[in-house]
This record gives sequence, C-alpha cells and structure tokens, in this order.
Amino acid sequence: MSPSHVTCAVLFVDISGSTRLYETLGDEQALARVGRSLAMLSAVCADCGGKVIKTAGDGAMCMFETADAALRASRLMQEKTAEQLAPGAPGLGIHIGCHFGPVLENAGDLFGDTVNLAARVAGLAKSGQIITTADTVARLSPGLAERARKLDGVPVKGKSKAVMIFEFLWQDSDDLTALGTRIDQGRASRLILNYEGREWLFEGPGELTLGRDGTCDITVGDRKASRLHARVERRREKFLLVDHSSNGTWVQIDGETEVVVLRREELMLRASGLIGLGHGPADGQGAPVKFSCR
Repeated sequence: MSPSHVTCAVLFVDISGSTRLYETLGDEQALARVGRSLAMLSAVCADCGGKVIKTAGDGAMCMFETADAALRASRLMQEKTAEQLAPGAPGLGIHIGCHFGPVLENAGDLFGDTVNLAARVAGLAKSGQIITTADTVARLSPGLAERARKLDGVPVKGKSKAVMIFEFLWQDSDDLTALGTRIDQGRASRLILNYEGREWLFEGPGELTLGRDGTCDITVGDRKASRLHARVERRREKFLLVDHSSNGTWVQIDGETEVVVLRREELMLRASGLIGLGHGPADGQGAPVKFSCR
C-alpha cells in the first residue's frame, strides 16, 4: 500500500509517575496498573473518533481528523486519569501534547514534521497538562478555543521561528497561575564562543553542539570529551548549556571561584567564563571553550 498524505491532529500522551509506581508496588502490580491506564487511554481515543497509531513504553501516539476531537479526547483522558487517583495511594498522571498539520501515513504509522512537533510539544507538558500549538488552536471551535491559554514561543530544532504554544485547560477551576505581562525584550542577546583561536557567534534559534564528533558545530580534540558532549540552545533571551556526556561539563563564570559540574543537567550561561568538556576548564588537561553573553 502506497503512502498517503493526510491532514490531522497528532496527539502524544505519556504516563507520568510510573518509575515511582514500580518502586512502590513492585514490577507485577505496577505493570498491571500501567497496562490498565494505557487501555483506558486507548478506549478514550476510540470513543472520541481517534485512532491509536502505536504505543511505546508508557505512552501512545494517536491521530484525529479534527482538532476538536483531539482536544476533547485530551480532556477526557485527564479527567479519567484523575478519577483513578486514590487518596494516599501512589498514582499515575499523564501529560499530553498535540499539533495539527499534514502527515505522511504509511504502513500504519505516521511520519513528518507534524509528528515531530507534536512529540516536542508533549515533552514540554508537565503531569496534568495538555499543551498544544497555535495551528491547533486556530482550528478549534469557539467553545474549545476559549480554553486555550497562550503561554509563550519556544525554539524548536529545524524551525527558523519560535513555535507558539498554548495550555488547554481541562479543569473547571479558578486555581490557575496568573500570567504576568510579558515585556518585549527586543533583539535577542548573542553568545560568542571561542575555542583554540576560532570564534562562533550564536544567536539562535536552534542549537549549537560541542563534542569530539566531526559533525558537531564545535569539534574539540579532547579524549575526555564525548562525541556529542553538550549543546547550547536559546530559549527566548537566555542561553542554556545542556550536558549529554559521560564525564560531565564543567563551567566557571569569570569572577567566581565555584565551578559548576553538569551531569545530564542544564545551566543558564551568563556573563562570561570557561567551559571544560570532561574536566575542569583550568586544570591544564585541554583547552577550554570560552564564552561571552552579550
């Protein structure tokens, strides 16, 4: 069967809290509990006219013909999950991300930018949240669109502009965080990095990678550095350094004595300083990466 192009809402739903559940209840009981939750989510998807494309681990990818159907299913999934929470017992939550757009349907699976963006949006959602995009909200009926609360623009890899995200409010409650007025920051700040005589200017969006692999934007010749050691990404006016390495990323801000060591963590870069990939930036084992935020 040849691939077909369709336009639909892609929804990712993931279970939160399963790790704690396995620790508390044990493998068999926790597995059964997660299985019941996934079965419930699949049933809600079908009841709302959707289709479960696949499940993986503690989550599922679903598709819906309309944005309304996807958001109604999202709300019902959250409501039914909340109903299953027993007072004082370890519980499971879910977080959901949704995006509407064109996809390529082939051999029972979905492919394309819409799928990737829906997954990225789901990753931004916290337990109990439904996060969606401006493209999805634009296709909602007025009654559902009123439940969409604009949050902010987020940088997405491969996108030249930030993607505007919304939280879809599934609860009828006044207990919501009030959003303050956002101040226009004007032109984004710049990050300048130097390594062994070369200079890189990073203004975003997107990301800049550091590591031993030749595909990295900044390739370092240090055996203690991982192939893909770290990345820098811009989130609004801030630059975040994210560690992916085996030996850690060491950061020293100019004028401060403390050295921060990141291990699968992230740190907001500020002012100027040194970055050591796999060791301290001033221990003489290898040239550090210098940075300056302007």
